[in-house]
Amino acid sequence: TLQWETLGRQFVEYEQVAPFLIPEEQQRRLLDFLPLFLKAWEQSAGVIVFPNIQLLASEVSKLLTKEIKRNLNGKPAEEARLALEQLLQQKGEAEDGRLLLKSVYLLSQTDLRTMWNIIGSGLPAALMQCLYLFFTFPLKKTSDDGETSEDDTQTQEMLVKIMLNMYREEQGVEELLAADKLQSLIIATASLWDQCSHSWKVPTGRVLRTISKAQTKNSIVYLQAVDCIKIAIQNLFKLADTLPACDVCEAASIVLCFVKDSYPISSALLTEFENNDGYQLLLKILLRCEGLQQNEGDPYLDEILDMLTCLTTCGKTELKVSGNIVHPQLPHFDFEQTRSSGMTVKNLQAFQVLQSIFQKSNDQHLCGRILAAIGTIWAWDTVNFFLLEWTLQPINQFTDIIHFKPHPVQVQFFRLVESIVLDLSYVPHEILKKVQYLIKENVVPFCTLTALRCLLSMTRKDLLFSDIFRDSGLLGLLLALLRKQAKILRKSAGTHLPGLEEGTEKELNAVMLKMVAALTVGSVRNTVVLKDYGMVPYIKIFLDDECYRSATLSILEQLSVINYEEYMSIIIGALCSSTQGELHLKLDLLKSLLRILESPKSHSAFRTCSGFNGLLSLLSDMEGALQDPPSGLWTAVGQNCILELVFYTLQGITAALHLDPANSNFFQRHGLFEKMAEDLGSLGCFWTQGERQIPLSLEKTRTFAEFLDAAFCSSEPFPMWLKNCIWILNFLDHMVKGTLHLESYFKEKKPEMGEVSRDDQEGPQAQEEYPVAFKRPGNKLLASAYRLWEMGDCAIVHPGAVCVMVRLLPKLYKEGHSQLSQEIQCAVVDHIQSLVKSEKSRQVMCGSGLLSTIITSCQDAFRNESHPLHLPLTRVFEKLASQAIEPDVLR
Repeated sequence: TLQWETLGRQFVEYEQVAPFLIPEEQQRRLLDFLPLFLKAWEQSAGVIVFPNIQLLASEVSKLLTKEIKRNLNGKPAEEARLALEQLLQQKGEAEDGRLLLKSVYLLSQTDLRTMWNIIGSGLPAALMQCLYLFFTFPLKKTSDDGETSEDDTQTQEMLVKIMLNMYREEQGVEELLAADKLQSLIIATASLWDQCSHSWKVPTGRVLRTISKAQTKNSIVYLQAVDCIKIAIQNLFKLADTLPACDVCEAASIVLCFVKDSYPISSALLTEFENNDGYQLLLKILLRCEGLQQNEGDPYLDEILDMLTCLTTCGKTELKVSGNIVHPQLPHFDFEQTRSSGMTVKNLQAFQVLQSIFQKSNDQHLCGRILAAIGTIWAWDTVNFFLLEWTLQPINQFTDIIHFKPHPVQVQFFRLVESIVLDLSYVPHEILKKVQYLIKENVVPFCTLTALRCLLSMTRKDLLFSDIFRDSGLLGLLLALLRKQAKILRKSAGTHLPGLEEGTEKELNAVMLKMVAALTVGSVRNTVVLKDYGMVPYIKIFLDDECYRSATLSILEQLSVINYEEYMSIIIGALCSSTQGELHLKLDLLKSLLRILESPKSHSAFRTCSGFNGLLSLLSDMEGALQDPPSGLWTAVGQNCILELVFYTLQGITAALHLDPANSNFFQRHGLFEKMAEDLGSLGCFWTQGERQIPLSLEKTRTFAEFLDAAFCSSEPFPMWLKNCIWILNFLDHMVKGTLHLESYFKEKKPEMGEVSRDDQEGPQAQEEYPVAFKRPGNKLLASAYRLWEMGDCAIVHPGAVCVMVRLLPKLYKEGHSQLSQEIQCAVVDHIQSLVKSEKSRQVMCGSGLLSTIITSCQDAFRNESHPLHLPLTRVFEKLASQAIEPDVLR
């Protein structure tokens, strides 16, 4: 602060004596003061505390202006340019020019009032003359001295920064016009770009863009009076043929800046631009940008496209267009309610340039930028889509040529078409007809695929599209194409067809199926069309391929709405004809079946189509599948996957029996519970060798619910076979209560078959990872849930499932694990005993033949009084016998 106070006093003394000094002495005193000023600035970290700063700025700027003029006066251009460089750069002791430049540079960054004093000194015009010389007359360097180059850069940075600060102000632009050099520099950029100083190209562009943004009415009148834009365009036309595309873009972007930025004040420069073929120039330049390497010239190309996009809204009058809204339209669409934001298209000439570029170019970057520009224009105002489509029809016309464009451009284009429906809520019928024709012709499969995905997205938006695409013939077209592909698939069964099985063709089949599925969802009429076309036998051919299966099942599920029997016969037939190894096919079919069985109307169709026998045949096909260790075909399949198949099979049976007396009676009458017990017993986890049990005294006993908990999360290493048994008994228990079809133990996303197999074969580690395949039901412990259930008067919905548990009881014993085996056997019998506590439960169980089942399945336990199951089974027998007993059982 003391230093600034001292400087302040020195400057006051200078002010007092200056009027009495000759100019040379006055100049010398000021130049002697400046090093002190700069030193104080450096030592105070750039903070200036100087009361007379505005006067200092004025004095220093005037002196710099005077020195520049003195060096320019009467000299030829190249000599003047050299003199300026020597003035402004540090050359030994003669550093007065550099001192002045650095001082003005610092003062121009202080405050606005100081800046006005600098502007008022005449410096704006003087520096514009300097910039013109530096830009147009490149100097040939005679020395390779690195320090000189660094000085050049520093000088350039200071000069440019001063100019940017001055020309940012309207006052600075007004002062500039007096020098009559602005128009010269603009024209020079448009005519001498290939001959100018390379190092001054970017700085000159920055300065001119700053001036453009600060244009005033006077500056526009001035540029118009000297035909600046007209001459610049004429010169650019010449350059456009010879210069590299990126250089022409850079030069043209400067001229276009003045046109665009001046429009809010006056339309004069835009009119001059238009009257002198400005749009044709831009089209010529932009088409030359085809094939530019990524990022080469991009900033200026993008700048021109951005400005051109802005020019589409520059016009004196709103466009008056009236188009016919073709119906049907989405319910919430109302064109009359579409409000204009003011950013509407008024200049179709500018838009035609964008449209022509897309039509004439196949360059990925260029076409992508045009589509992005159209998206931006739509985003400015919803009305713009209608204004353009009802006049120039860009999207309509682009649809005819889109298949010629690169793949990324096709994807971007169809996203734009999709947004018409998704964002504007408008159905563009004419465009959709052309897209449909594109799909029909299928000239480029990738384009067809992308177009179909676009229509699929629309179809999922609203049910209205189910009617639109049926009436337009798209549904019929897709069905015909799928019939053709199904025949090819049928003929090539078991053989490899690269053209069909790989790549775009396969994706196309998948999307066609998804599209038909979307068109039939919620539309009985479309499902009837599919059936009337005789497509059902062809659609089911696609079931075998996993990539087609989801959509195919969706179509068949829609078919069930009009004909449950046909759906059931297809699904049950596919389940029965599937091979042992096609586990994922079976799982997908069972999940579909479960969705349909949610409707009670489907239950009788399931029964008449041999659904129960079909599902039980799945269990019998899995004989030995849960052996530990696995053998044969099952070694390649994870045991979790097999258990999942058992679960969904039992779920399907339970769902078909749910609240359906006819099905329950059929299942019981035909002895299907007995068959189920036989099939489950042969899975491999239950033991069928008929081993004689060695009676053991059990110190501690666990309940059935505690065994389930242990199977889920206990650190106790349960053998794999026992875990599987517990799971199956758990499934049966839920079947007893009639809730199995509501359970969800398995994650939807299955691991790869190979991965499961490896996990299962890792021995002890597999036991730790085993429950990962399951979703644990709820957060509460299973045991507590079971206790609550057992305390209540539980209803036995499917008593036959209890008989299945009893039949499996002896098969739970394994000699190597006698302690654990007997413990789980006792737990199951105790659980069965809890099921028959109430009189109602006993009545139900007696009616299902549980007594007969106990006698026939557990003879060893009854004959041997020391058998651990003897007493608990006797209790169950007594409870049931007190209710009712058949003569043969009594005998």
